[in-house]
Amino acid sequence: MIEISKRRYDAVTEMIDVWEREGVVDAETARRLRGSVAPIPFDFPFDWLRATRWLLILALCCFAVGIAALLQTEWIVALIRRIFGSAPAVKSVFFAALAAVFYAAAYRRRLRRPERVFTNEALLMLGVLSTASSIAWLGVAIDSGNGHFSLLLALAAVVYALIAVAMDSALVWIFALFSLGSWLGAETGYASGWGAYWLGMNYPARFVLYGGVLIAAQYFMERSPRFAGFRRPTLSTGLLFLFVSLWMMSIFGNDGLVDGEWREAGRAELFLWCALFAAAAGVSLWLGIRRDDMMLRGYGAVFLAINVYTRFFENFWNAMNKGLFFLILGASLWLLGSKAERIWNAARRGRGAEDDEEE
Repeated sequence: MIEISKRRYDAVTEMIDVWEREGVVDAETARRLRGSVAPIPFDFPFDWLRATRWLLILALCCFAVGIAALLQTEWIVALIRRIFGSAPAVKSVFFAALAAVFYAAAYRRRLRRPERVFTNEALLMLGVLSTASSIAWLGVAIDSGNGHFSLLLALAAVVYALIAVAMDSALVWIFALFSLGSWLGAETGYASGWGAYWLGMNYPARFVLYGGVLIAAQYFMERSPRFAGFRRPTLSTGLLFLFVSLWMMSIFGNDGLVDGEWREAGRAELFLWCALFAAAAGVSLWLGIRRDDMMLRGYGAVFLAINVYTRFFENFWNAMNKGLFFLILGASLWLLGSKAERIWNAARRGRGAEDDEEE
């Protein structure tokens, strides 16, 4: 029996049904043909191109956070002022012009050499970082001391969104969504006087809602030709916000400082968040398998495993002998690795058989 991907299996069985219906093959031959192929169970092909892209995006996010943090350090600000020796407004204009140069260069390269994906996106990343620097210096120039810096994050989200739509760039769109999420956290923090709660929600709870809004929004984006290309990045970003926030809620609950004292979540509340986290991951995994969607499958499987291992550490780290703890942990990881290896080998055999048929 030949194991092939679920998508190819559905196509093959559908073709066999057509042949049988049209009388090209008889019922017995059709039965034998169907029995000769099978879908690969839990087909998880690894997409190196997508992995490279996401690693690059995460690296840029770290760079952006690092630059933003450095710009809040007094001695760094003093050093930059001494080096550049100009007003913050001038620096803001300089970085804005530099960003425009990077965006223009990326646009021209995408027209001339569209196959140079990573080089083109690298120029876009430089433009994104220059834009962030320009907005940061704008904030320094207009700072009134009221701490309402969330307006700068809103400006960044709008600028990135406009550039993403104009250049049809999923990468810049992702930065727009992260800037929008940062604005949500900062704006609700400012509105609550930088307390732990806003409308009864701590920060992870707010980002659970934000992730849910992005997931819901991506369903409507497919209807718009202008935004259809941003549907998958929006879904991926929404899933990331949702699952990371649910993971934190499953550990800490909706806790925070109340009247100067730390409010700890009860066991019933934590159990509810754990169950919700597991249900969300399970639904993502189920939909991914049913729709043959690798991204939904990946998010569901990874965060379902994270949920299981987090509960394992919570419940057995203090109660179990450390040697036995790590033996069980190692055995479970070994089983997962062996299963992943079998899936990979099955996928490789399926691809080899398909290549032979095509030849």
